[in-house]
Amino acid sequence: MRLPNWLARHLAALRAVLVLTVLLGLAYPLALVAVGRLPGLADRADGSLISAGGRTVGSALIGQSFTDVDGNPVPRYFQSRPSAAGDGYDPTATAASNLGPESVVDTIATDPADSGHSLLTQVCARSLAVAELDGVDGRRPYCTTDGVGAVLAVFRADGFTGPVVRVVSVNQVAPAAPFLASYEGVPVELARPGHDYVAEGGVVTPIRGDAPDEPAVPADAVTASGSGLDPHISPAYAEIQVARVARERGVDPARIQRLVDEHTRGRGLGFLGEPVVDVLRLNLALDRRYPAP
Repeated sequence: MRLPNWLARHLAALRAVLVLTVLLGLAYPLALVAVGRLPGLADRADGSLISAGGRTVGSALIGQSFTDVDGNPVPRYFQSRPSAAGDGYDPTATAASNLGPESVVDTIATDPADSGHSLLTQVCARSLAVAELDGVDGRRPYCTTDGVGAVLAVFRADGFTGPVVRVVSVNQVAPAAPFLASYEGVPVELARPGHDYVAEGGVVTPIRGDAPDEPAVPADAVTASGSGLDPHISPAYAEIQVARVARERGVDPARIQRLVDEHTRGRGLGFLGEPVVDVLRLNLALDRRYPAP
């Protein structure tokens, strides 16, 4: 007996659904689980977890902060790079800040909750904080000494041309003092909350200042990674932290540096990427070998 066309089509569709369900919903996932249990892959499949003292302390793939309950850096530990993922290293909110090189003007609203820092000011503030923690020169180009972007809104008589008639330091408010007393003979004003000086006709003018071309605080100490989860720092960032960690643990800095070298990984295949330092494993090794007093 020949089935009606409509019924034959539905039965064919049902068979296809059953076959694909078995293949893609059962066989394929089980095959991947089996591959993930192979020697050498099981650890990665489980999340590359790191254990110490009989408990899991983190993952080799996800960074973490070494701060106290108030968010202040714990001086006896090497510090990780900043993170823009949630409240920091949140794998459920992995993301970048989406701020780019043109983000140089802060939003200074009348309600502080509506205010926001530009990428430039974030970099300047982080550089100043690292400098205070590790006793290095925190100056960076286009940053003020109080840790905000050194940016002016310059107003001219004829828009973009003509003599300067007004100058505002757009990222500084009272009681700060303008980072520059005058610009082309015109006194520099402080910004007032609620004003958009760019919309009012000011020309954004970053001021480089006298910072060195190569800042002492490296880039990874002041910028977050694209994922916000990077577990590594550069050897340069680790190097400026050695003296602090050694002092806090009462150890010769040369010993701490050797420990850093032991936890430094070179370029992949000898030419891919840059050398990196595994912060979590380095700090665990510190606690084992040189526990803090």
